[in-house]
Amino acid sequence: MRTITALWLRNIRGFVRDRVKLITSLVIPFFFLYIFKSVFKMDQVEDPTAFLLAGIVTATVFQTSLNIATSTIDDTVSGFMKEILVSPTSRFKVALGQIFSAATIATTQGILILIIGLFTGLRFDHWATIIYVLLALILVGLVFSGLGLFLASMVKSSSTFQVVQQAVVLPFTFLSGAYIPLAFLPDVLRYVAYFNPMTYTTAFFRTIMLEKGNLTQAGWLELGLAFDFNGVIVTPWMSGFIIAAFGTLFLLLATNSFVRADFNKISRNPLARK
Repeated sequence: MRTITALWLRNIRGFVRDRVKLITSLVIPFFFLYIFKSVFKMDQVEDPTAFLLAGIVTATVFQTSLNIATSTIDDTVSGFMKEILVSPTSRFKVALGQIFSAATIATTQGILILIIGLFTGLRFDHWATIIYVLLALILVGLVFSGLGLFLASMVKSSSTFQVVQQAVVLPFTFLSGAYIPLAFLPDVLRYVAYFNPMTYTTAFFRTIMLEKGNLTQAGWLELGLAFDFNGVIVTPWMSGFIIAAFGTLFLLLATNSFVRADFNKISRNPLARK
């Protein structure tokens, strides 16, 4: 437990001290909010600000969670991670420390965006929604922090990961309905989006943000919060179980690959490897 806490505190301190990165991560989401709110006229949505902000927060938490891979690779290159791994502590605890810290940072960024969103017209009708939103953010952060650590243990250099990260972030984000509603996508891409875990994450979180948990299946389908698979309706609450299943899978993959990974082969420059 001491190892997990130490790694958690170290990564949180690094997040707080990097003010430029923190400010940038808070400004960019509202740039997207302004752009997409101007482009897409969502007359069928009662609160377009909350609708778009829910997707933007989900995408931000997702991308921040994946940054655990960058920090893990940088720690390995600097020698810090290698010193931790040769200590008597288990790699499993190190993996948990990395995942929990990444999830905390991602959740914090999501909360900060929502706080600023209150000044852009974001409102909740029920105080309990705030608790549900917080729990959902924690779930999303944990799920994709596991994916980030799995990617970190698979790549061999930080430059390689930058390519892998873009290859994961862009399709996962833009084929999820976070920025662009799935109804606007071609049929082929819409079917591809149904295999994207971010699609169900966005629908689940957006349902909570919009306080639409009591709608009928027809109402959820109209808002893009549910999906019709040949007559089988995947409701937002079913999406929550799908997210949890993906989270369990990512956690198992991350811890297993991290325990087995040979971090001596990781370098900052891929040409330096033999």
